[in-house]
Amino acid sequence: MVRLYYTFLSLAVTAVVHCATVSHQWSLTAENIAPDGFTRSAELVNGIFPGPLVTANKGDSININVTNSLFDPTMRRSTSIHWHGIFQPRNAYNDGPSFVTQCPIAQNNSYPYTLALGEQAGTFWYHSHLSTQYVDGIRGPIVIYDPNDPQKSLYDVDDATTVITLADWYHPSALNATNAWFAGGPEPIPDSGLVNGVGRYNGGPQVPWARINVTSGTRYRLRLISLSASGTFEFSISNHSMTVIEADGNAHEPYVVDSIPVLPGQRYSVIITANQTVDNYWISATQTAKGATTSTDNPNFNGTNTWAVLHYSGASNADPTTPQPTGLAAGGIEFEEFNLIPLNNPAPPGGSNAADQVFNFTFGTTAANGDVWTINGVQYQSPSVPTLLNILANGFTNNSDFATSENTFVLQPNSVIEVSFIGGAGHAFHLHGHAFSVVQSASGGNANFVNPPRRDVVASGTSPTNNQPVRIRFQTDNPGPWFLHCHIDWHLVAGLAAVFAEDPTGIQSGPQSVVPNAQWEQLCNVYNNLAPELQ
Repeated sequence: MVRLYYTFLSLAVTAVVHCATVSHQWSLTAENIAPDGFTRSAELVNGIFPGPLVTANKGDSININVTNSLFDPTMRRSTSIHWHGIFQPRNAYNDGPSFVTQCPIAQNNSYPYTLALGEQAGTFWYHSHLSTQYVDGIRGPIVIYDPNDPQKSLYDVDDATTVITLADWYHPSALNATNAWFAGGPEPIPDSGLVNGVGRYNGGPQVPWARINVTSGTRYRLRLISLSASGTFEFSISNHSMTVIEADGNAHEPYVVDSIPVLPGQRYSVIITANQTVDNYWISATQTAKGATTSTDNPNFNGTNTWAVLHYSGASNADPTTPQPTGLAAGGIEFEEFNLIPLNNPAPPGGSNAADQVFNFTFGTTAANGDVWTINGVQYQSPSVPTLLNILANGFTNNSDFATSENTFVLQPNSVIEVSFIGGAGHAFHLHGHAFSVVQSASGGNANFVNPPRRDVVASGTSPTNNQPVRIRFQTDNPGPWFLHCHIDWHLVAGLAAVFAEDPTGIQSGPQSVVPNAQWEQLCNVYNNLAPELQ
C-alpha cells in the first residue's frame, strides 16, 4: 500500500543571493481567439497567445503566482507549468511536470512558482505540463539576458521585438483531439502554423502575416522558440544568412547557415544583418507534421503556408512582391547539428572514457494508429502519487520502489550518464534538469568526445556517416526526478517517456536536498478531492 504523508520536517535552506527578483501574477482563463482566422475557445495566460514574454537577467530569480481560473469543460481544468530549460537546482518541486514533481493546480486555486536561474542565460519557454493541455494555448517565451554576454559585440539589437515564436495550432481542443485518437482515430495533425501567434489554414481567411521590423545596417539577435506540440519548422529568411550563436540556452561558436530546422521545444539564437535593399522579405517557416507538409487526416493543414515578413524601415507596408521561396536557394547552407561547437567548456562529461551508467532506449509504437508508445517495451503511465513526493515522503530510492509503468531509473550522484535513442527519426527528446552533450548527432558525423553540441532537446535518428543512433551525455550534479520524454506532445501522452530519479538520497537530505514549500504540500490534497471531470 502506498503511504502518503504531507507534512515535512523543517529543514534549513542555504541562502542564495540574487541580483534581483522578478515577480508576475498570472491568471489562466478560457477565452475565444482566432490566431489563424478560426475562432475557438483556448486556455490562455493573462488572456493572450502566445503567453506573455518573461524576461530576467542572469543571476535573478523569478516568482510567478499562477491562479487557475479555467472553466471550459471541453479542456482540462487543472494545470501545471513547466519552465523548459531551467535547471531548477534544489528546486525540483517547481519544475512543473504533473505527477513527476507535483500534483496539478486545481481549478480556483493558486500556486507560487519560483525559478532559480543561477548562472543560466539564453532562450527558454514555458508551457502546461498536464497531458496535452499546452496545445490549447498555455505556452510562451522566456529570455534570460546576460549583461556580460561574451558574444554581445556580434549584434546591436536583442529585445522583445526580436523574439520569434513558432507554434502549431489546432482547431479542436486538445482533450477532444486526444480522446478521439485514443478511441481509434488518427494522430492529431495541426490545422495551421503560427509565427508570433498568427497564421493561416487551407481555405481560411487571409490573416495578415506577422512582421519583424528592422533598420538598414543593424544587426539583430533573433531568438527562435518552438512552442510546437508536433510540428517541426524549417526557418529561413529570403536573401539573409543567419549566424547561429545559441542552442537551447547554451552559447555556441558562430555558425553561418541559410536555413535551420526547429523541432518541438528547441530554441536558437541567430544573428542577421539588415544589409539588403530596403524592402520586404519573406520569412519562411515551413512546417512538417509526421514528416510531411500535407495530411489526408486534416485537409486544413498546409505546412508550406507558414510565413512572416522581414520589414525594413522605409519599405512599403505591403507583403513582399517576390515569389515565396519553395526551398533552400542554390548554394545555400543547411544547418547540421553536428557542426555546433559549445562556446564554453566544450568537452562532454567523461570525455572519451566509458560512462558510469549507460542506457540504450529502444522506442517505438505498438498500435496501428500510434496511440501507444514505449521505451524498451514499457509505456510510461503517470503515477497517482508524484515521483518527487514518493521520494521525499515514502523513501523511494531504488528502481524496484517504482511501478514498472513509471519507467523510472535511479541515477547515482557525480556520475556520467550516457543515453542512446534507438528508433525512428524525427522525434524530439527533452531532458528536464540538465543540458546534455550530443556526442552522436542524427545530422551526421562520427561520435564526438571533444566538442559536441550542447542542448536540451535532440532529434532522434541515425547518423548518415556511420549509421549510429543518437547518443547524449550528462553529469549527475542536480538531484531531482527529471522527466525524459518526446516533445511531440501526442507521443508523450501516449507513453514515450521515462524518469531519471537522480540521487534520491541527495533529494531527501544534504546540501542539495529539495525542500518543498507549504503550498506544494497541499497540491495533492486538493487535487485528489476533485471530481474526475475537473482533473
